[in-house]
Amino acid sequence: MCLCVSSECALQSVCLESPVGELQLSGCEKGIHTITINIETEHRIISDKTELKPELQRCVHWLQSYFSSAQSVNSLPLPALHNPLFQGDSFTAHVLRTLQEKVKVGQTISYKQLSEVAGNPKAIRAVGSAMRRNPIPLIVPCHRVLCSSGDSGKYMGGRGNHVKLWLLSHEKQKD
Repeated sequence: MCLCVSSECALQSVCLESPVGELQLSGCEKGIHTITINIETEHRIISDKTELKPELQRCVHWLQSYFSSAQSVNSLPLPALHNPLFQGDSFTAHVLRTLQEKVKVGQTISYKQLSEVAGNPKAIRAVGSAMRRNPIPLIVPCHRVLCSSGDSGKYMGGRGNHVKLWLLSHEKQKD
């Protein structure tokens, strides 16, 4: 299923083994559409990265660098995003873009703080909804958003809490 608004998208998918499970990336020549973290599948390794579209190659390189050393991605360009959710001017899109731009590797923010930074301090539940709808985790770092109490919340609907804790711990490691 193509999530692209434009009919000219030719989606390509690739799987990448990671410490948190298999990552399935999909994208087109304009950017990344989705990243899915599969924590309950057998791992596969990308067989031939040279045939990938440039933005998928950039995303693979970014993710490999991230898992090698989280801090290393601070100097890398982010892959372009091309999911319809980011194309519009909705509150969800604004929250996800704000999160990506403002909360860097090793930092965390609460749902409440993110609603304030996004310009709507009373929209805490809407921020939670935006995190659940995030089609591009890791690149748009919803794992960095915590409850005001400091609890991790229910990452991936609660199935991925261990993934969130691993990612946060990985980002705090100094290389």
